[in-house]
Amino acid sequence: MNETMIEKGFTDPTARVKRLKKVMVEAMPVVETHRARLVTETYKETEGLTPILRRARVNENLFNNLPIVIRDDELIVGSPCEHPRSSDIGVEYSNDWLVPELDTIQDRTCDKFVISEEDKRYIRDELVPYWKGKTMSEYAMSLMSSECQSCQDHAVFNVGNYLYAGVGHVCVYYEKVLKIGFRGVIKEVVEAMEKVDKRKPDAIKKLQFYKSLLITYTAAINYAHRYGKLAEEMAAKEMDPQRRAELMQISKNCYKVPEQPADTFWEALQSFWFVHNLINLETNAHSYSPGPFDRYMNPYYINDKTITKDFAQELLDCLFVKFNDKNKVRDDISAQAFAGYQMFELIALGGTDEEGNDLTNEMSYMCLDALAHVGMPMPSVGCRIGTQTPDEFLYRSIEVIRLGYGMPNLFNDEVIIPAMVNRGIPLKVARTYNPSGCVEPDIAHKYDGWHDAAAFNVAKVMDITLNNGRAFGDQVGPKTGEITEFTCIEDFFRAFEKQMEFFVRNMVEADNCIDTAHGDRVPLPFESGLIEGCIEKGKSVQEGGAIWNFSGPQGVGIIDAGDSLYAIQKNVFEDKKFTLAELKEALENNFGYPIPAIGSTEISMAAGDPKYSVGNMSIDSINLRNARKGEEPSQCGTASSMSEDQVYEAVKALLSGGSIDNLSELLKGKNPGDTCTSAAGDGMPHQQIVNNPRWEEILTALKNTTGFGNDIEEIDEYAARCGKIYCEQVEKYKNARGGQFQAGMYPVSANVLYGKDVMALPTGHLAKTPIADGVSPRAGYDTHGPTAAANSVSRLDHALASNGTLYNMKFLPAALAGDKGIKNMASLIRSYFERKGMHVQFNVVDRDTLIDAQEHPDEHKDLVVRVAGYSAHFTRLAKETQDNIIARTEMNF
Repeated sequence: MNETMIEKGFTDPTARVKRLKKVMVEAMPVVETHRARLVTETYKETEGLTPILRRARVNENLFNNLPIVIRDDELIVGSPCEHPRSSDIGVEYSNDWLVPELDTIQDRTCDKFVISEEDKRYIRDELVPYWKGKTMSEYAMSLMSSECQSCQDHAVFNVGNYLYAGVGHVCVYYEKVLKIGFRGVIKEVVEAMEKVDKRKPDAIKKLQFYKSLLITYTAAINYAHRYGKLAEEMAAKEMDPQRRAELMQISKNCYKVPEQPADTFWEALQSFWFVHNLINLETNAHSYSPGPFDRYMNPYYINDKTITKDFAQELLDCLFVKFNDKNKVRDDISAQAFAGYQMFELIALGGTDEEGNDLTNEMSYMCLDALAHVGMPMPSVGCRIGTQTPDEFLYRSIEVIRLGYGMPNLFNDEVIIPAMVNRGIPLKVARTYNPSGCVEPDIAHKYDGWHDAAAFNVAKVMDITLNNGRAFGDQVGPKTGEITEFTCIEDFFRAFEKQMEFFVRNMVEADNCIDTAHGDRVPLPFESGLIEGCIEKGKSVQEGGAIWNFSGPQGVGIIDAGDSLYAIQKNVFEDKKFTLAELKEALENNFGYPIPAIGSTEISMAAGDPKYSVGNMSIDSINLRNARKGEEPSQCGTASSMSEDQVYEAVKALLSGGSIDNLSELLKGKNPGDTCTSAAGDGMPHQQIVNNPRWEEILTALKNTTGFGNDIEEIDEYAARCGKIYCEQVEKYKNARGGQFQAGMYPVSANVLYGKDVMALPTGHLAKTPIADGVSPRAGYDTHGPTAAANSVSRLDHALASNGTLYNMKFLPAALAGDKGIKNMASLIRSYFERKGMHVQFNVVDRDTLIDAQEHPDEHKDLVVRVAGYSAHFTRLAKETQDNIIARTEMNF
């Protein structure tokens, strides 16, 4: 008898789901101002109220007056914007970046948006003038010391994620609403109010908090009823009988949930979506993750005797499409860091109950089918894998992975649960964890993790260490010695640790200033009503109301730091191929290669500026801001009509040997100068402008030095030690909500962006090129196959990085073909997890497909790839990010 086939294949989505997806894929995102207008209107009317009551009145105005829309074919309704896949503005958080970018946001390198001229005028003339000096970000910055701000100015860390927007990164109590409805939440609030001892000094604040919840949840009920009325009105005009019946059922659903408990599967999905939509409307955050969706949704499917499996699957597919209706407009720099229109909303599947029993269920498999049917960037899907996980579930997950969407990503229970226990979470609670956001472990509705609290550039700290505390010529960190004075590798480690201690302390200050500002200025009553601890304590999440409070900054470039130190040990101290003095000179001169000076909205290389020179040779001054405007004396005759992408590519070519006179050729993709590929493997052309044979010898030796990712313990230990230094510095501190800092090691997609701030390194990394991706080996340096690479990654102390680690692997599609491919992948995953790796995710796509998508984007609109902790449409990414994905090592078994 033949062995049972593992691969099951997938059915086709329904015609409705295909139509809904087509709308989202083809939509051009729009910046709308409905929310900003209502928020501003409310703030003007409530200047005498406490912050929490002001926020309640904001919610009331938003929920009662935001425009609502039901799109064609929809079965799950509730749209944050009138236009599909669009975004409003979180004006109360920040707006300084808005006006300068209004005229460039449609043509920037990634995450482009359109905005009407009317809305531009409103923003310039009314919105920004009112909010000047009133935003949360301005308040937070006023709390920071000059030293702290200097660290940010010199690109050591970036706290813009929560400095310019809401926090998000929580999983609220969806299940509670499904069971008791908003009426039940209101009842809990009233009961808590009755227990307040008015003789105690905290009574006033508590009562204000409870009042804010009553206002907010009453308005939230009305929000759903508005959709019920709209669906009813649309049904009365609908000529098609089937659609009329659908609209009438939608109306009934909206009049019932989430005000009351859900009974049917359709009601449960609609109730869930209203909660999810409302929590996003309250703020302009991202990473509001649904959490253990299969765990709390499965009973509604199993117990619904009125629904067929096919229709239940279609409803679920419709919900998966609906996740892509929500978007977030970010400033240009943040858009590069989070390229791909991502909201980081992660559905968690599988896992265990409090006793460690497996909870994989029918809904787990239906969600995998929905992912296969829809194949869009959102929602992100993550599967918990442990010793209890059925092989069938792992096999099915792999079968979805090989479709090429970069999902689901996989999380190791055997590392994450102990890591959470080590942070003070009881074992029974830790067993119920759910991944959220990108890769961050979380506890649903009990936990305010402040994941992504900062992006800390560990590679930049190594750069600064090599320069005795200097960054871009300025003394930013402490003086820890010129490297020419060091006598052994331990001198480097000691200096690195001192620099790390200094910069982590300043990062913590920045985070705590922002944390304080959120609590003081923008507490969130809707979110707080659905996080355990807040109603009991009578305080918002932002003021420390959750049961557990953490802050989780992620380290970026840890592998670059480790490989830099190993390269020094190997080439200088062991093999004596060159001296530290020779290395220092080569690094300072970028091995003779030009140093790009690429800005996001302006590109300017000043003659004689040490930042943009190599040795004694400075790059000619080029100011493309004037060129874009067509102003003299520019020789760039066509530059005024150039898009930012064209400007960017033209300047890269100019830096590689072109001239201003050849710009018209450059814009057509012709480069008259000879080029060589970057040592960093970033796909960018680089041509030496100083021919120094010794520098070239040093660079060649560094490039040929074996790095992290090849299962060589001696080498891997350098990266592990650098990661440990970072994590142990972070965990020393407490946050403004009374909780602990805990480190993560993942980049989102910031390894490309933050690489621009890192100068030449002893890895052979050229200045301002991408650094390593997460805890993955540097692109192209893991040459011994997937098992060796995974073994190296497992040597990092993942449990110490309890805010999450991220490991990207890229496989050729042929490697996963058939049952053999599934079994090989399952063995790799089980082995890696047995060796205590925390997380892994995969791109299954070949290089030729990606290159063709770059060249013919209209033919690949629906190509989804894994970027970092999320997936995105490949053709909507900036070219730099695309190049970085293409450059990743292609694995095979």
